Amino acid sequence: MILIVDDDSAVRSSLSFMLKRAKYEVKTAAGPREAIDIVRAESPVLILMDMNFTLSTTGEEGLTLLKQVKIFRPHVPVILMTAWGSIELAVQGMQAGAFDFITKPWNNAALLQRIETALQLFAPSDAASGEGQDLKRGNIIGQSKGLMEVLNTVGRVARTNASVLITGESGTGKELIAEAIHINSQRAKQPFVKVNLGGVSQSLFESEMFGHKKGAFTDASSDRVGRFELADKGTIFLDEIGDLNFACQVKLLRVLQDQTFEVLGDSRPRKVDVRVVSATNADLRKMVAEHTFREDLFYRINLITVKLPALRERREDVPLLVRHFADLQARQNNLPRTEFSADALNFLSRLPYPGNIRELKNLVERTVLVSGKRLLDASDFERQYHREDDSDKAGEGTSFAGMTLDEIERRTILQTLEQCKGNLSQAATSLGISRAALYRRLEKYGISDNG
Repeated sequence: MILIVDDDSAVRSSLSFMLKRAKYEVKTAAGPREAIDIVRAESPVLILMDMNFTLSTTGEEGLTLLKQVKIFRPHVPVILMTAWGSIELAVQGMQAGAFDFITKPWNNAALLQRIETALQLFAPSDAASGEGQDLKRGNIIGQSKGLMEVLNTVGRVARTNASVLITGESGTGKELIAEAIHINSQRAKQPFVKVNLGGVSQSLFESEMFGHKKGAFTDASSDRVGRFELADKGTIFLDEIGDLNFACQVKLLRVLQDQTFEVLGDSRPRKVDVRVVSATNADLRKMVAEHTFREDLFYRINLITVKLPALRERREDVPLLVRHFADLQARQNNLPRTEFSADALNFLSRLPYPGNIRELKNLVERTVLVSGKRLLDASDFERQYHREDDSDKAGEGTSFAGMTLDEIERRTILQTLEQCKGNLSQAATSLGISRAALYRRLEKYGISDNG
């Protein structure tokens, strides 16, 4: 049973009609006292509750009712209803334990979707159901306890339409988790649109996110489809959302609230059906306290939080990641499979990794390319690891810090050709690749056959 609490009879009637058509059992209450009687006597699966009642326009009565509901039914999700100008009330309600909030007038489809999401997330689940075991992982590698807890959460929320905030240090794999949420959802066959908000300037934000019509501004030489429209029926991934400036946060909140937006140069509102997944390495709660991130936006994107562990917190996954990155490098460059000594894996498992998985990936790929060996030991990795910090150390050779993998490979080929005095067969053997593979690389990097 869904309980509707609102002192406006028209609102109660409208919501009741909509929910009954959607096959939900419904009860209504005109005020807090009646609502509490129903909550105590029965067990609603969800409560839709107005924040303002006749006796109070401040929302205080609504907040009091919410706190009482949470005493009697702490695990029942509450969705608050408020006018757009009273969103601050909704934020206070979220702080007091509400699940979500909508603004009046509401969109029926969006409200039904939020109700369904709440019921799915709060439905009793089988203990130790192990959703993470059957998950489509994509390129997520590891079996550590911390990672499996993350994957279990992903498996639980992917089936819903809940907005998800992925947090964690830089390089921990937030984009891979966002992709996993999408490919395990009912939207898997629809678009997955990625936006790095840190790279979108304030002046281009509306054009990038919502699109523009030709002639909407000076440089608008043609129509442009925005990211939200591209993601319609699918998932939009808002990476580095903590980098979004305050003015753009307001514009983003509007579209997240009612899933409508306006294209620049076109005043007609457009509707989208988009699941929102966000990510940040910033502390958004601290930013809210410092008034650099809107609290209402924080609660809108944060129905579910997935916190990724740092690599130093899941060291048992390091050998699996090393194997994965080395095999990936071998496939991409037609190299023989690289093996690792026990001391190599022990060395790699002990490193601090401030750059997390991204740092490990770069170290493995660089060492595989530079060494040209079939079996790598700790000294091979140690040599490349320390080159980043001490490129001038005697006997260490060329520093590859700051170079791309293509630049490293080209430099390595040139050095090997010089050592082999231009003998391609010897150079290919030294590099651990076939003569044909070496020819392809010479052509790729514009290196002449004579070395």
